Amino acid sequence: MAERTSLKLELRFRDRVGIVADISARIAGQGLNIVRMEVQRSEEETLVYVDIESAIDAPGRGKLLTSLGGIPDLVQIRPIATLPHEERENRFRVVLDNISDGVVSIDGHGRLTTINRVACRALGQEPEEVLGKPVQSLGLPETPILDCLNGKQFSNLKQDLITGEGRFQYLATGRPIRDSEERIIGAVEIAKDLREIRKLARALSEPEPVTFSDIVGNTPAIREAVGFARKIAGTGAVVTISGESGTGKELFARAIHTAGGRSGPFVPVNCAALPDNLLESELFGYEAGAFTGGRRQGRPGLFETAGEGTLLLDEIAEMSPGSQAKILRTLQENTVRRVGGAREIPVHCRVIASTNRNLKRMVEAGAFRQDLYYRINVLPIHIPPLRERPEDIPALVDHFLFQLAAGLGKSVQRPAPEALDKLARHAWPGNVRELKNVVERGAILSEGDSVDVGCILFGHELERGAAAAARGRGGSGPGRSLRERVAAFEKELIAGALEVPGSIRGTARRLGISHTALLKKMHKYDLGSTAVVAGGNRWDRNG
Repeated sequence: MAERTSLKLELRFRDRVGIVADISARIAGQGLNIVRMEVQRSEEETLVYVDIESAIDAPGRGKLLTSLGGIPDLVQIRPIATLPHEERENRFRVVLDNISDGVVSIDGHGRLTTINRVACRALGQEPEEVLGKPVQSLGLPETPILDCLNGKQFSNLKQDLITGEGRFQYLATGRPIRDSEERIIGAVEIAKDLREIRKLARALSEPEPVTFSDIVGNTPAIREAVGFARKIAGTGAVVTISGESGTGKELFARAIHTAGGRSGPFVPVNCAALPDNLLESELFGYEAGAFTGGRRQGRPGLFETAGEGTLLLDEIAEMSPGSQAKILRTLQENTVRRVGGAREIPVHCRVIASTNRNLKRMVEAGAFRQDLYYRINVLPIHIPPLRERPEDIPALVDHFLFQLAAGLGKSVQRPAPEALDKLARHAWPGNVRELKNVVERGAILSEGDSVDVGCILFGHELERGAAAAARGRGGSGPGRSLRERVAAFEKELIAGALEVPGSIRGTARRLGISHTALLKKMHKYDLGSTAVVAGGNRWDRNG
């Protein structure tokens, strides 16, 4: 008995009426069966894909191709391995089997038409065992999917399923499947594993890990610092990060922790914010009864809490000599002794130290232990101050404006060129932290899509503006907001500038804003009459 084989063909025709009938007739005339036929039409041609199943040998196949080749308007005929619908089904199957949710679908009679790998695993079934069978055969506790055949739908319905594989808790969502004429022809149900939902909720509630891509800057000094930090991130050696306050030392430390793949948490402690005795109990922990007011059962210190993670000793230069000695011993022995205890406890965390002071000069002055300095200065990283890399200011401004817009759910604002010029001229004693505060304040005060120079206010300008407003109005007024005070200050500045004789364009140049921006602000603060009267400084819309 001849083996049944399948022949798949692609036939290309110049478009005309009756092509499908001609193909069917010639295949039937050879005593062959058509398993599936697909037709794709365009304006000029018709593609016909046909799957033929029969007991056909090589001579018979040649005879069939000869017969089909005689159909009028045939342009090309060729064997193919897969029909278009098979490719679509294969892609659909790959997608279904690689999502984390269970998916089942039924036809209009309640028979299973689709089941993906996740659902099969939960049910302990194989697709070929259940496809085509009633959905009730799955042994589900409930079958709300059948209600979808009557037009109902459901969302996040909690279900419990107990099988030989164990207990499976999931949230089910079901919808009817409709054809082009809105007739219900089936239904689909998606099941979300509650364990995965809980994992996702925990991931979203935890702070997003900081990576080196979060460090903004393209100047050689920053690129060099980031490159070195990337290189040493995978080691366990002590790292010391130096730089002025606000340069981003903790950001670097967190990026090193993330890139190092540490399994434990990132634990920062500000050594300058805690008194000496409290700092030791925080770092090393204490035993039960070590001192009055402590926990009755004692408490592990941050070295222990960090586990296999990273401990950041921020502002390590502010430690007392006694605490420095204990830190040195911990780094040398990789053990801690709790306050009031005698037992040595092994620690495995990585230590990163940071400081805004010059430790080498402190060692020379006798203010910092020399042996601790050499112990922590294994891998030093220096972050330059912002005033030494003004080229990074535009990128940092864009970064902060994007973050603020994302947090507020609004469109991203852009800094005006005059605003960037003002930012570039500032000395930045507070470095990147100060820049972030100034940019966020400017974005909040700005009412348009652009952050104008008038909204870029430094700390000394705010203080001066508040004092001027208080002098002019007998006080700042109860409950006046920051926006109101800044607006009052801006109005004072513009009114003062308009008192100087000259054109509106000249006044705008002195204020560092555009002519149009000044006109808008004059209208906003009703300063048009002031501009006409003051020193003969007459103006019109053309300046």
